[in-house]
Amino acid sequence: MGDQIARAEEFEKKAEKKLSSWGLFGSKYEDAADLFDKAANSFKLGKSWEKAGATYIKLANCHLKLESKHEAAQAYVDAAHCYKKASVNEAISCLDQAVNLFCDIGRLSMAARYFKEIAELYESEHNIEQAIVYFEKSADFFQNEEVTTSANQCKQKVAQFAAQLEQYPKSIEIYEQIARQSMNNNLLKYGVKGHLLNAGICQLCKGDVVAISNALERYQELDPTFSGTREYRFLADIAAAVDEEDVVKFTDVVKEFDSMTPLDSWKTTLLLRVKEKLKAKELEEDDLT
Repeated sequence: MGDQIARAEEFEKKAEKKLSSWGLFGSKYEDAADLFDKAANSFKLGKSWEKAGATYIKLANCHLKLESKHEAAQAYVDAAHCYKKASVNEAISCLDQAVNLFCDIGRLSMAARYFKEIAELYESEHNIEQAIVYFEKSADFFQNEEVTTSANQCKQKVAQFAAQLEQYPKSIEIYEQIARQSMNNNLLKYGVKGHLLNAGICQLCKGDVVAISNALERYQELDPTFSGTREYRFLADIAAAVDEEDVVKFTDVVKEFDSMTPLDSWKTTLLLRVKEKLKAKELEEDDLT
């Protein structure tokens, strides 16, 4: 490992020397780029991630001098993948640079891919607000390139995080939009009831019983088969429990559904919020009597 780092440093020194020497403009940057690439690879083999990342940035700068934007963007991506192991903020910064270059040369599907990667890095750091921003950017770019499946994956992430931040109308709009789109696609049709269930749970979190009833009617119009599903029955029974302010009924309905179709942690968290509101209402009424 030490040998690899020593080799890397030697390549890097030679590259720096090339840059500071006299010579034909193009050839000196090409020679330096070749040496920086070898240095970065050796730093990687030596598991010296920060030095590898920094060297890839030097490589990117050489490519920019040569007006090779695609190669520069790829070098920034390589830098980001090294920095991921040492500094998430540096990784995000490099991916941002790469995305700007990919946009400049019209490689929008690559830009979408790396916007998504930035979003996932923010998610790993529990920075939900920034994750939303970049998942939205990625979804827009994937949509423009007509990569609908990837666009919808990113939109679902936005909806999931927006609901965590109690931005329920935003989540509802996204889930309903994806459900509508999916109705026109035979492969995606089977997922419609899941999207409508998610939208319905967000409706419940808003606590407006009339809005929930209206939403259920809308969902039946959107998908005539929905009223025959377990998901529809669950939402209708939960809405009735909320309307009746019956915590015991609410708990029983959730338990029964969970025993047949296990609820994931996102749904469980939102349903607990609904339950807490119900409990608070019960306590308020007890205090008044």
